[in-house]
Amino acid sequence: MQWIALISTIVGAVIATGSAMLLDRQRWKRERLDRETQTRRTLYGDYLAGLSEARHVCGNVARDSDMEPSTRRTMAREAFGPCIGLRYQMTISAPRRVVEASEDAFRRLRDLRDQVMEGVLVTDPLYLAGRRTYDDALAVLRARMREDLNVSEDGTAP
Repeated sequence: MQWIALISTIVGAVIATGSAMLLDRQRWKRERLDRETQTRRTLYGDYLAGLSEARHVCGNVARDSDMEPSTRRTMAREAFGPCIGLRYQMTISAPRRVVEASEDAFRRLRDLRDQVMEGVLVTDPLYLAGRRTYDDALAVLRARMREDLNVSEDGTAP
């Protein structure tokens, strides 16, 4: 009889310890996933903000028909600079589908920047076409980011 009580106690302790370890492991995985998602969310926001700022500066430069060509080139180039570092962060932190879309948006914006550096103005059909191409690439990028972060159309995460 004493052996049965001892064995029951040991089995109960093993079950309790195993359950606690399993629950800790599940919580650790969930917390790690939450941290990774938050890190990507921050990176995505920073990347979109960088692209937006660069596009905004390029648009302002393209509106100024009196700007000196050297100033135009410098302002457009400098506005685009912060996007470069974030671009590389995207390549190592985001899933392939997001990276592909981020590269496409980056290249479309770089093309637009190059046109602005060459003196193209906002009223020029070349600028308008470049802007549309960039806007389309940006829409795809945002959609893939939202998909990666599991954000629904109404803006809620699961």
